[in-house]
Amino acid sequence: MQENPFVPVVLAGGSGERFWPLSRKAKPKQFLTLDGGQESLLQATVRRLQHTCGTPENLFVVTCNDHRTLVLEQLPELPVENLLVEPVARDTAPAVLFAALTIARHQPDAVLGIFPSDQKVQDEAAFQRLIQDAIELALRQQVIVTVGITPGYPSTGYGYIEKGAETLALEHHRAFEVRRFAEKPDVDTATAFLQTGNYAWNSGMFICSVQTLLKEYARHQPELFHQMEQAMQVRGRLREVFPTLQKISIDYAVMERSRSIMVIPADFGWDDLGDWNALERLLRNDSPNVAVGRHVGLDTGGAILYTTSGDDLIVTIGLEDLVVVRTSEVTLVVRKDRTQDIKKVVQQIKGHPELLRFA
Repeated sequence: MQENPFVPVVLAGGSGERFWPLSRKAKPKQFLTLDGGQESLLQATVRRLQHTCGTPENLFVVTCNDHRTLVLEQLPELPVENLLVEPVARDTAPAVLFAALTIARHQPDAVLGIFPSDQKVQDEAAFQRLIQDAIELALRQQVIVTVGITPGYPSTGYGYIEKGAETLALEHHRAFEVRRFAEKPDVDTATAFLQTGNYAWNSGMFICSVQTLLKEYARHQPELFHQMEQAMQVRGRLREVFPTLQKISIDYAVMERSRSIMVIPADFGWDDLGDWNALERLLRNDSPNVAVGRHVGLDTGGAILYTTSGDDLIVTIGLEDLVVVRTSEVTLVVRKDRTQDIKKVVQQIKGHPELLRFA
């Protein structure tokens, strides 16, 4: 067995509600191709990570029951036993622990990498260099290594990591202690963060040995750790226990509590594609608008237009800073500064049985 094999874990159970109406319960964002290309976000993530782990046998995907078939359709080379299916969604802390306990059984010396399935990376060579440095740091210091993205603007949609003292220089990057995690700020606070030069965006990616991660769970979430550990020792017991677990993200459960954590700031053309505004960053060009599909505009600027049908045409007149999305069933029109509220609308739709097919 390879010494300290690198085992990426891809989290693919999210609902992607801020990309509604394209992202729906039956096929959420990670399974979509948002830029008009051939690869879904999940497929691109897995392809990228196979450069670091070698083969699909060294990679795991965690998803929910509803999306099991979609994952297998999009990733036909993934061994079925490497698809970990949560009985119900309980956020990322139980999902990551499920993966860590599973992998530790067969590869107790593994180095885990935890990656969301719905992010974009432009410079894949720089991403590979980051992973190699993070693996080295995780093993050398026996810490959790978080990936901090060097911020390009005062985003209010991302969490932030405040860097502490620099600890050492790696081959391609510098590593810092983590002073604290900061929640999504308002624009004034985000601007102040950038002015200090001491903050990075929280990418949601981290690398560590499986044993380090399990120790941190046992230390900071002992109840969750023992519930999962005991449930996984009895066949069929996990299905009974999982719905009773606390619904909590790994950031709240472990990262913000851990003292064994460091951050590597990096810049490899990252975007978490959090809402429709991300298309402007993803498809930026010299046009006054960004369009996927056919669009004719008169006196229209700063708009994002998306249609799922090549036969459809979106026409706009006298509009500024809007998002217009047209699917076969739904048309969404929203100001660009209100796209974070799309999730609230989806929740309203879920409250009306006659509208559930649109959710």
